[in-house]
Amino acid sequence: MNSKALLLEKARELEVEFIHLQFTDILGVMKNVSITIEQLPKALDNEIMFDGSSVDGFVRIEESDMYLAPDLSTFAVLPWANNYKEARIICDVYDSSGTPFEGCPRNALKKVLKEANDLGYILNVGPECEFFLFHTDEAGEPSLKTHDNAGYFDLAPADLGGNARKDMTLVLKQMGFEIEASHHEVAPGQHEIDFKYADALATADNIMTFKTVVRTIAQRHGLHATFMPKPKYGINGSGMHINMSLQTLEGKNAFYDESDELKLSKAAYHFLAGVLKHAKGFAAITNPTVNSYKRLVPGYEAPVLIAWSASNRSPLIRIPAKRGNSTRIELRNPDPSANPYLALAAILKAGLEGINNSIEPPAPVSSNLYHMDKAEMEERGIEGLPVNLYEAVQCLSQDEVVKEALGKHIYEKFADAALYEWNEYSRYVSQWEIDRYLKKF
Repeated sequence: MNSKALLLEKARELEVEFIHLQFTDILGVMKNVSITIEQLPKALDNEIMFDGSSVDGFVRIEESDMYLAPDLSTFAVLPWANNYKEARIICDVYDSSGTPFEGCPRNALKKVLKEANDLGYILNVGPECEFFLFHTDEAGEPSLKTHDNAGYFDLAPADLGGNARKDMTLVLKQMGFEIEASHHEVAPGQHEIDFKYADALATADNIMTFKTVVRTIAQRHGLHATFMPKPKYGINGSGMHINMSLQTLEGKNAFYDESDELKLSKAAYHFLAGVLKHAKGFAAITNPTVNSYKRLVPGYEAPVLIAWSASNRSPLIRIPAKRGNSTRIELRNPDPSANPYLALAAILKAGLEGINNSIEPPAPVSSNLYHMDKAEMEERGIEGLPVNLYEAVQCLSQDEVVKEALGKHIYEKFADAALYEWNEYSRYVSQWEIDRYLKKF
């Protein structure tokens, strides 16, 4: 019995009634086409079609026929269904000629992962996804009122979101996640659930699933979960730190070298250097909203300077203390509004360029970069990340390596969408401006 027949048999044994064929658009929003169990054989033969012109950033109306190719390994029952069983399968998008669609973010990541594989590497990724839980009002609309006054690692009763977080953890476990940590974060209403690392494609899929679970379970607790990077002024924003390591095809950690002073391999240093070199270029991808840059400011534990350290958390990249198979680098600027497929594709491409060209990283910094003044930055040759989305898109437009990771179609559509967002924001008159200027002038 082939894998398609086995999956069909499994779905019937589990009495699944509806299947959601999921895919992600260029902006990182999950879409789905829902089918009944009777349509599953057709779906498994890649015969389910949708109108690509109706999805942001995909195609024009005259070339709109798109097909979904299910990844059978992603089949999972949705544990929160009540009256009937539902499941999901994550799909790749193909065009009408049967070719992988160049505007599909999952296809873009798979392309860069193949480049890594051809060099003898597998990218493993462990994300740290932070989010806020807010009260909803009488109409069910989200407010900015938090449900607690807890701080980092606080316990109940201060952490009133604990029950929601526990339910999220249980649902994630039912869907196959291995949860490593679940705790309250620094800001009131802020939470983090960490799940075990996996290869980059599985991790990107897991991030999309994670967001769905968190939002769904929060809603069932009468709360609104948001992955907006900086929902409130004056408190920490939400990040999505990316812990990464390269593994050889034989299963060894390619970043570990016992003989080095920091126990890091040449591949680790070169990869690190590539990521630093292209940090400005991929910032628009890892931090893709106007709001993202309200988080990347001094004073709130988010990195703003392009540097690395093995000893403190203020630079862009930190090398956590564990070595051996746990040797990894932690990239600290990404936030959870990022499309995980595109973010990992861009970061990996940057790291591979470092390896391919044997780029050497700058010297590590041990001082607290949050307190470094401009003169010292210039003296040490340390640059900052883009300060807003417009600047980030300009940096992206000049970075051929990151643009190659995205592909021409995704780059152009992504840049157009980001600039549209910036222009809309630039014209908007905010409450801050009214409070500041209405009486003053």
